[in-house]
Amino acid sequence: MKKIIKHINIRNSVAFMMIGLTLTVSSCKKFTDLVPNNSFAEEEAFTTPDRVAQAVTGVYSAAQAGAYTDGTNRGYPFGAANTEQQDARGEDVIAVPSFYLITYETTNATNSPNGTAMWETLYALINRANVVIEGVQGAAAKNVITADLAKQYEGEARFLRALAHHELLIHFARPYGHTAGATHPGVPYRTLPVNTPERVTQNNNQGRNTVKDCYDKILEDLNYAESNLPPTYSSASLKITHATRGAAIAIKTRIYLHMNNWAKVVEEGNKIVSLTAPFKSTVGSYELASSPDAAFAQNYGTNESIFSIENNTNRNSGTNGAISTMYSKAPGRGLIAISPIIWNAPFWKANDLRRTLLANSDASSTVAARAYFSNKYRDPATFTDANPIIRYSEVLLNLAEALSRTNSLDLRALALLNAVRNRAITNVADQYTIANFATPNSLVQAILDERRIEFLAEGHRWGDIHRLATDATFTTGGIPAKVSFAGTTFASWNASTPYTGARSVVAIPYADYRFVWPIPLSETTNNPTLKAQQNPTW
Repeated sequence: MKKIIKHINIRNSVAFMMIGLTLTVSSCKKFTDLVPNNSFAEEEAFTTPDRVAQAVTGVYSAAQAGAYTDGTNRGYPFGAANTEQQDARGEDVIAVPSFYLITYETTNATNSPNGTAMWETLYALINRANVVIEGVQGAAAKNVITADLAKQYEGEARFLRALAHHELLIHFARPYGHTAGATHPGVPYRTLPVNTPERVTQNNNQGRNTVKDCYDKILEDLNYAESNLPPTYSSASLKITHATRGAAIAIKTRIYLHMNNWAKVVEEGNKIVSLTAPFKSTVGSYELASSPDAAFAQNYGTNESIFSIENNTNRNSGTNGAISTMYSKAPGRGLIAISPIIWNAPFWKANDLRRTLLANSDASSTVAARAYFSNKYRDPATFTDANPIIRYSEVLLNLAEALSRTNSLDLRALALLNAVRNRAITNVADQYTIANFATPNSLVQAILDERRIEFLAEGHRWGDIHRLATDATFTTGGIPAKVSFAGTTFASWNASTPYTGARSVVAIPYADYRFVWPIPLSETTNNPTLKAQQNPTW
């Protein structure tokens, strides 16, 4: 009897491959795929080149929209939710009641929807990637597709598998530097599809790999992707929304930064960043846009965008999850505001163009302003803003940080920092020279400060808090204290005066068990191994 693969059940991370018109979850609510197609029997899914291509598209579909715990599309894991949840874990935004308060105030439980949905949809994505990897290998063996095309498709799937495992690590595990050799518990690194009863059993008993083992496997996947992905695609949108050689290298600079492996950040960064300004890339033709808002004004249409997740009018996270409606003032819902902690920070110059081009207040002719909101995502009506996973500016700042950590005051590091910063700081007197820095650490601090400004509302702050938590010089000490929206007035936002108001959402020390999320109850109920390996105290 043929087994028709039409459903993906994300409960317990036991997810079966779906290549079909709808992605159906246990609640029976449905939403359409990016590319609608027919449902195939599993053994037929990789029998023609077209079906193989559709299967690969399905992996991107799973990255854009798994299902929230109520079965709806809220952009989990990478359509929007990774950005929203990571930002809400940090102090540079404010959760405007009520969507993100659990994340913002770190009042998680083992059955909290935010953590549960991230875990389940990330592993659903991983499983779909694993099904495709196995499927394209079989298709190549049967001469359905060429060996080279099979390797490209596998590279795309392994790129997304690596991205998903890293997202799991920064939420559910302590950072790489927590123990010598990173021997502490990471997450289960899953490389086999769960598509037989035997594999279901194996999945439901798999334990946690060490953090080191997870990072080694992430790099193995990304190295394979780099070796087998094309440098670009002919379609303008595909070269941003599908994995490329440059995207694999770019993500590796991020991974090595989390490992504190500065030499490898430099090695990878040098593959796609020229030695001198204006720092154009020979791989993927990446370059900074002349204006700090161009990558957002043109959605994903500039050479600054390296990899983004597509949202479109037919498949998006809607009013309850879309990145535009969450971050934007009316007609968006404005549920994530910019915090006065970062808005008033002395290192963020009052004349920085990002204050006017990429942020605005919610004042109108009839309503007084209550806060400042991001203006990076500009389609709160039809929710088509792409979710930027990595931009070229991040690669430049990753490389700048690594250079400044390994050398004396490094002129190339300064030039990389200035390349990003000076397109927003046009007053020459406010632009950095080497004389502004007395020590290498002061340059590192400037780079870290720049990251907070440049990537505000892009979901990067938690990643930096996480990786720096064990840094002897630059640690935040844990989760910083935050501002409660109820305790602010519009006067709280003042670019000329550091914020001195109340931070009533108290800081959480790194040693506190709440620094990491618990493995969800939906997983530990069915996996006795992970139940015994739950993060302490949860």
